Amino acid sequence: MLNIEYIESLNEELYNLIDTEFNNYATKNDVSCNYTPFNFLAKDGQKIIGIITGHSYYKEVHISDLIIPESYRNKHVGTKLMEAVENYFKDKNFENINLTTYEFQAPEFYKKCGYKVEFIRENKKEPKLTKYFLIKHLD
Repeated sequence: MLNIEYIESLNEELYNLIDTEFNNYATKNDVSCNYTPFNFLAKDGQKIIGIITGHSYYKEVHISDLIIPESYRNKHVGTKLMEAVENYFKDKNFENINLTTYEFQAPEFYKKCGYKVEFIRENKKEPKLTKYFLIKHLD
């Protein structure tokens, strides 16, 4: 009998299952998945003042999170983290970097970093939750 269960987090065995099946399916379809997570930290001495996370797969890079503590915002920490990701991946045969952000977060920041809006999913009930899908093509 089929049983569906909610779990809070995945363990290593489940991550391995996902990775194996993802790659097997891609290989079956003549595509290289090459899923690889990444993380970059910005530090002021030993203090972490920013983090950017994401993963690369197929021919693209996806930024998941960019976190800068409020006291370090508007000091170019976010810009330098974005540049670190771009520089790291620019010569590794990826086609683009993409990300999503909400209206209340940072769409204007990402535009200043050279990202173009591909799509906007409007939230009519809560405009601050309008979601932006952005992309930057790597040359």
